[in-house]
Amino acid sequence: MYNLSNIFLKGDVILKESLNLNSFLLFDGAMGTMLQKYGINEGLPESFNIVNPELIEKIHKDYILSGANIITTNTFGANKFKLEGTNYRVSDIVKRGVEIARSAAGNKLVALDIGPTGKLMEPIGTLSFEEAYYAFKEQIDNCSGADIILIETMSDIYEAKAAVLAAKENCNLPVFCTMTLQKDGRTLTGTDIFTMVNILQGLNVDAIGLNCSMGPSEMLPHIEEMLSYSRIPVIAQPNAGLPRIEGENTLYNITPEEFADYLEIMAKMGVLILGGCCGTEPDYISKIKQRINGLKPVKRNQKKYTTACSSTKTVILGDGVKIIGERINPTGRRKLKEAIKYGDMELLKIEAVKQVESGADILDVNVGLPEIDETDVMKNAVKEIQSVVNAPLQIDSASHEVIEAAVRICNGKPIINSVNGKDEVLDKVLPIVKKYGACVVGLTLDENGIPGSAEGRLRIAEKIIKRAEEYGVDKSNVIIDCLVLTASAQQSEVRETLRALKMIKERLHVLTTLGISNVSFGLPQRELINRTFLAAALAAGVDMPILNPLSKEIVDTINAFNVLWNNDKEAKNFIRVYSNLDNKNNTNNDMEKSMDLKEAIFKGLKNEAQIITENMLMKVEGIDIINNYLIPALDIMGNEFENGRVFLPQLIQSAEAVKGAFKIIKEHMKSNNLGTVTKGKIILATVKGDVHDIGKNIVRLVLENYGFEVMDLGKDVSEDKILLEAVNNDIKIIGLSALMTTTVKSMERTIKFLKTNLPECKIFVGGAVLNKKYAEMIGADYYAKDGRDAVKILQDIFKNNMIK
Repeated sequence: MYNLSNIFLKGDVILKESLNLNSFLLFDGAMGTMLQKYGINEGLPESFNIVNPELIEKIHKDYILSGANIITTNTFGANKFKLEGTNYRVSDIVKRGVEIARSAAGNKLVALDIGPTGKLMEPIGTLSFEEAYYAFKEQIDNCSGADIILIETMSDIYEAKAAVLAAKENCNLPVFCTMTLQKDGRTLTGTDIFTMVNILQGLNVDAIGLNCSMGPSEMLPHIEEMLSYSRIPVIAQPNAGLPRIEGENTLYNITPEEFADYLEIMAKMGVLILGGCCGTEPDYISKIKQRINGLKPVKRNQKKYTTACSSTKTVILGDGVKIIGERINPTGRRKLKEAIKYGDMELLKIEAVKQVESGADILDVNVGLPEIDETDVMKNAVKEIQSVVNAPLQIDSASHEVIEAAVRICNGKPIINSVNGKDEVLDKVLPIVKKYGACVVGLTLDENGIPGSAEGRLRIAEKIIKRAEEYGVDKSNVIIDCLVLTASAQQSEVRETLRALKMIKERLHVLTTLGISNVSFGLPQRELINRTFLAAALAAGVDMPILNPLSKEIVDTINAFNVLWNNDKEAKNFIRVYSNLDNKNNTNNDMEKSMDLKEAIFKGLKNEAQIITENMLMKVEGIDIINNYLIPALDIMGNEFENGRVFLPQLIQSAEAVKGAFKIIKEHMKSNNLGTVTKGKIILATVKGDVHDIGKNIVRLVLENYGFEVMDLGKDVSEDKILLEAVNNDIKIIGLSALMTTTVKSMERTIKFLKTNLPECKIFVGGAVLNKKYAEMIGADYYAKDGRDAVKILQDIFKNNMIK
């Protein structure tokens, strides 16, 4: 059974009520829905902490009376970005929000509510990790009086990480974090539930869960999956179904009784913390309270996994042989050394892509050169590599400062390479491992160097594991490297390395790695030596060899081993790889060039795309490159995105590559007086009262890369301004966005106003609170669920001459 005292008695937190530590916790419901109920259909909800605190306190008290024992402050959007351009300060709204909640809560608990910034994080957008961190820190710095930090409705795991670190580093309150999913079970930026759990658990949050975006029936299977992985309490706060408009009211299609039915099911499955999101009111909470009275939380037994994660992919370590790619390392590589020295990340990105395509599961990243600022270069390398591949990273440096800087901004759960048996190194690196929830490689050397015997290396491995556990790092996250010595200089010790590896596997039961290529240094036919040693190491028990995945013979050896050792069940992967080899060699020059350009786009290599485009313009018309290469490549990526085979980060990077190619073509056409390449002009705007523009910004980027000219009016835009810009610029296609339920009425009024004053215009709408039926209700011509949908809509409009 979960011991909630571990959550609520953390640090100096004092419980405001005597809780039965074997009972459920019940959050409140929606704030925006209640504001609408009281006649407030637009404006900044958080501003009512200042202008109408009595109403906010009444809403809190209504939830307390309904049975909630945790209420959330009215501070969801109280960050510097969403308040920009208003007369309100973050500190004033947050402090006042906590004061109001504290007054209403009595002996109940108060959770400081922190929502997303509303900005896109790098590399999809322009918001850096540290900018996000300091925005969240500003909120947390003003949370005095709160009992819990609730980070909610996060659609980007990277932004969630920034918020969690801001909370952990600037207060001693328990931290809860809930994410919001799309219908495919992933976040907007592509994070699946397994990856989400691994990253957030690693960051030592106290409870994790899901909220918003879907009703309880749709959320149920996702919650069930989360329960199968999470070793900490799980939170469920669904919406009250789908919204609809009746007169001046926005209503939801799930009744309080139906809602409570599903929440009771979730409680019986193992959810410990319950509540509601959009559309839920106090009667929803009271119904849940009635259903869980008398129930006891379910004890869950989760399998323990050791993992490394990117933002969109989890690699289970110890589940078959995993390849760690070694090629992002300047040692002995002149071109890579020069690229790192001069800050040219393109070669690193190309190396990353090639290794992943060749079978690397994880990429080792080492940029250590004496003549550079290793910290800055490593951070830049991590960002750039993350932008083009979805493989987890292994951060490789001898400096603990470099390691922490890189692990901090790494989007996922990385491996740290490395610690060793030296006390000084253990004391510097292991706290970093614990703080960021990473795995760590332990080298079997200490102050006396590398022991010559297997027994000596075993003793150091035992010390590393013991010290890791003292720092709170589970031994499952420790990977031992028995250190490969060169056969040319230390031939007798090669077998000793293998003997040490086998002893450590049998006696300590931990994961292992080896740098395979070291064994052949100084010898001819290195590839032969490497693959022979690899086969021996695999048989001795190495789990994650560090090697060159571009070597076909090396990868062939691993694929064959996985069959022989029953890792590749029914030899499915082996058959897939070797039964249908494509050896065709297309010699058509134009085809080679088109494939090269498309490949650069698929891989998100902007510089490569620009260079290839420049070369193509010597023989191919710019408009032909656009129509025959760029647009088809985007269509392919769009289809892959729709089918769940690539995710938003990859789609955006491909769009950026197309943008680079478009830039070259536009400059070429302008300099040669060849006209323009605009497919049509449109306006995009987030409606009055809504300060969210993530979705709109993504749509704009996709449309621009399909050749449309976009006038982006920003967020919180009045209908008068939209009409003025449409008339002045002769634009008759308008895209409107709204995220908040409180501003859908504003969208409806805007559509009615535009249709009255510009009847020939076509309006498409999008946003998390909308669907096709809802869009029809408010008078829109089209509903676009994402940028890809928007492209199809506009292509159809212009193709059929639907604009006069």
